[in-house]
Amino acid sequence: MADEMVLKAQRFINGYAVDGIPDVEENGRTSWTVMHALTRVLQHELGLTPLSDSFGPATITALRSRFPVIDANTRHEAVCRVVQSALYCKGYDGGDLEGTYNPRVAASVTRVKQNMGVSGVYPGDGVTPKVFKALLTMDAYTVVSGGTEQIRAIQQWLNGRYVGRQNFFVIPCDGNFSRDVQKALIYALQFEMGMSDAVATGAFGPATRDGLRNHPVAQGSTGTWVSLFSAAMVFNRRAGVAFTDRFDAALGDRVEEFQNFVKLPVNGRGDFQTWASLLVSTGDHTRKGTASDCVTEVTAARAQALRNAGYRIVGRYLANYAGSTLNKQIRPGELGVMVANGLRSFPIYQTNGGEASYFSRATGIADALHAIERARHYGYRAGTRIYFAVDFDALDQQVTERILPHFRAVRDTMSEHGSEYQVGIYGPRNVCSRVRAAGFTSASFVSGMSTGFSGNLGYPLPEDWAFDQIATVKVGSGSGEIEIDNNIVSGRDDGQGEYDMGQSDDGLDVSFDKAQRNAMLADVQSYFVNVMNVPEQGGTGGLAFSVRTTTKCFDILMDHDWLLTRLARSLRMRKALIQCPLMWELRAMNTADGLADELVIDHYTGGSSTKNDSSTGPGQIFAATAIRSRNHAIRQGLIAGTIMDAAKESDLWAAWQRLHDDTVHNMSTVPLVLIEGAHDVGAARPGLDTSEEDSRRALARYNGTDESAQGYGTALLGLYRVFEKYHAPLRGQ
Repeated sequence: MADEMVLKAQRFINGYAVDGIPDVEENGRTSWTVMHALTRVLQHELGLTPLSDSFGPATITALRSRFPVIDANTRHEAVCRVVQSALYCKGYDGGDLEGTYNPRVAASVTRVKQNMGVSGVYPGDGVTPKVFKALLTMDAYTVVSGGTEQIRAIQQWLNGRYVGRQNFFVIPCDGNFSRDVQKALIYALQFEMGMSDAVATGAFGPATRDGLRNHPVAQGSTGTWVSLFSAAMVFNRRAGVAFTDRFDAALGDRVEEFQNFVKLPVNGRGDFQTWASLLVSTGDHTRKGTASDCVTEVTAARAQALRNAGYRIVGRYLANYAGSTLNKQIRPGELGVMVANGLRSFPIYQTNGGEASYFSRATGIADALHAIERARHYGYRAGTRIYFAVDFDALDQQVTERILPHFRAVRDTMSEHGSEYQVGIYGPRNVCSRVRAAGFTSASFVSGMSTGFSGNLGYPLPEDWAFDQIATVKVGSGSGEIEIDNNIVSGRDDGQGEYDMGQSDDGLDVSFDKAQRNAMLADVQSYFVNVMNVPEQGGTGGLAFSVRTTTKCFDILMDHDWLLTRLARSLRMRKALIQCPLMWELRAMNTADGLADELVIDHYTGGSSTKNDSSTGPGQIFAATAIRSRNHAIRQGLIAGTIMDAAKESDLWAAWQRLHDDTVHNMSTVPLVLIEGAHDVGAARPGLDTSEEDSRRALARYNGTDESAQGYGTALLGLYRVFEKYHAPLRGQ
């Protein structure tokens, strides 16, 4: 919602015709863009160059020199207007933005300093440099969504106690633990250890670790160290913990619960390892775990070295990243070597996952189908949890926009095509927790050793953690030496110790070679023209009203090669067979098909139409056909799902909408229609070695049961041969 006074602040900014002060959108909404612009206006008025978004040491120094306190005695109109604008952007009354420090401004500054917890340090109604810096941020000083009053009280206490130190700046008081709050807590500990301003950094380094070893707390302890310890417990969302300066029996009980949760020795004391687990995502990075993960083959010598070093579970990769020279996937016979040496394993799926742009619904579907195929290839049994990787510092907005849709697709695809497997996630704490809260995963493999990730700073260990990756180490020597990531184990996932025979990937289709795109298109066009009498555009009969050219249809098919390849491999059938009806139905689709769809929509939305089904989407599939085909696939164990009844219009409408609205779902139904159709006419189930005659019969049944369907099957079998001309050689590479 637009705010009139924020709009005035934006107009004030835009009134400057100064290099380095960019215009801001006049929309009446607060943002970092507005706060940065106000910072630049202040710097300009202080005579600083160059102007910067950062309210850094130069700005602080200049303020202390010219305006150590901005109050009713300040006669600099522009600086006062920056204060007033900042107050409005923070949700406080800033007066009329006329450039005077009037009583309304003074009252708001008094209130905001109280909310920050610094009114005792900075008494009165004036703005000091550190308060000014805080005003020009997007930080809140009242509880916001997800926050608690208890955490806010600790934030205010930290501000009030330490804001006088040189590098300690006002932190948010919004009731939420965050990166800035965690850093402030480390600063506080360093100050209490006696570090000078020149030494304290807010980072959890060797000096801080040594200092914590010298300051354990336990039942009977009192004072500031207990306050800081209880604050750390509260920040880690430990239920039943009060912010206190007295370590009593109740706090000891909560400490034992926390130690058990993070798998530390349970003693109820605030010892170094407990402090470390509260403060940094690795905890004590020297702890010995019993699980590991690695990109290197576990040979017999390495397996023995791992076993001798106390490791019992090893995470290994299901697949390589296409185009990478790193061969990190499980090698033939490797799992058997692990079994022989008493090691269990858990599978990790990561081909990329190193940037936000990788994640999408389409990639989630492709990853899930590929992971299912690879897990079955290696013989992982039902119940195995596959950990899908998010291997970058995903910001909260990226989690919302990218990661969650991706994992929704992974969850849904796994549920349908690989229901024997569970879905896990590898990633920073925040990512793991948010994806789990959305219901898309059942356990987390936490990348805890990435201590600099914002998704690890200021976030507690996920409640569903299975493995916590805390350090890279080497074990063994000679031929047994291997570099691994050392992981702490919660006991939520013991990995797998027995494997089925596994499925060979010999003869499975692979992704299309895009370099052959033009050649294949030319052959498809030639077949359409010379055999099927179908020109590049239009044609006779219904084709006269078709809505796409042959080239456009081919491009749609190629754009979904990722999906059709994964479906063909997962269902262990030929990709060319799936492509044939899709290519033809896309080309044959005409305006009458769109009108039929409109009649179905009218029927189910209160109109007068009696048409309750139509062939729809790229595969031109009737809802009744989809229901029949999916029911058959469910009963055959090819997919998982709910049996539907085509005689029920509620089921028919639900199935039709998915076919009509979701291209991926529609295309994914095509192979199931072919499989059920083959069964219906007594042909062999489409597979890797299906005869041409059985393929023709399955293709014919896709079109129906009358005489014209036989011609359809024969024509599409020829198209099948065109596609196979290009796919078959690729399978042998």
